[in-house]
Amino acid sequence: MTTNSADTIAMGLRRHFNYEERVALLFIAPVMAVLGLVAVFPIVNSFYLSFFRIKLTRPNRTPFVWFDNYIELFSDQLFWTAVLRTVSFTLMSVTAITVVALLVALLLNQDFRGRRIVSTVLLIPWAIPYVADALMWKWIYDSGYGALNGLLYQLDFIDKYMIWLGDQDKTLPLIANAFVWKEIPLATILLLVSLKSIPQDLYQAARVDGAPLMQRFFHVTLPSMRGGFMLVIIYETMIAIRHFDLFFILTEGGPGTASHVLSWEIYVETFRNLSFGSGAAMSYLLALVTFALAFFIIRTLGRRL
Repeated sequence: MTTNSADTIAMGLRRHFNYEERVALLFIAPVMAVLGLVAVFPIVNSFYLSFFRIKLTRPNRTPFVWFDNYIELFSDQLFWTAVLRTVSFTLMSVTAITVVALLVALLLNQDFRGRRIVSTVLLIPWAIPYVADALMWKWIYDSGYGALNGLLYQLDFIDKYMIWLGDQDKTLPLIANAFVWKEIPLATILLLVSLKSIPQDLYQAARVDGAPLMQRFFHVTLPSMRGGFMLVIIYETMIAIRHFDLFFILTEGGPGTASHVLSWEIYVETFRNLSFGSGAAMSYLLALVTFALAFFIIRTLGRRL
């Protein structure tokens, strides 16, 4: 860069920013440089790699294939099966989280003895890392000494210990159950904040009009909590769609392909098959779907706020 161009940039900065803003930019610049290096560059580079057929078993052959990686994914039956399982897992998880979190938020919004203790206990699942959460549920579901088998056997619901994670029909709901247990606290907090922000005048006006409890709930409480529901649904949907930890620790995609969701397929394609090009393409398809769903939810619920 020449001296004249540097002077021109400096004059432009002085013209558009005052002294305080220039000092702020000076302090922010190193942080932005680091973020660009560790966050922006890998994202851009992975998108670039998705246009190449990169397989580490033959590192000297990396042809540029344009959109072939994306086209091949759309013709792959295993990919569409993983998409259906991801949709099923997301619907189960987000629906259960929203319903249970709403019930818990309604409970915590009431005045009762021990409410602070219940609120504190509620935060425990949120504080546990996902790896520890997965190991805990793996022990609970264990076919030999798991707490679930022991409890159901003692209550005479089952007559023998069952291999829970070995049943293809039960695997996905069991993983969803572990995911819901971990995510409920945050969803409850978001809904509780939304619940407490409802003006009491609305309830008083509804009582004056003679509205019973359920009418007040459906016509005052739920519409006023739409912003909280939007946050919960967007956040939990994004987390559920790309979730990987529980699938890796609990089942490793099994039994068979029963828990092959998109995040697991990306892992297998990239780090087991060593196909970085197609793995990057699958990752970007997952990202686009996630952003599209978030946009749809915001447009659908946000227009009524």
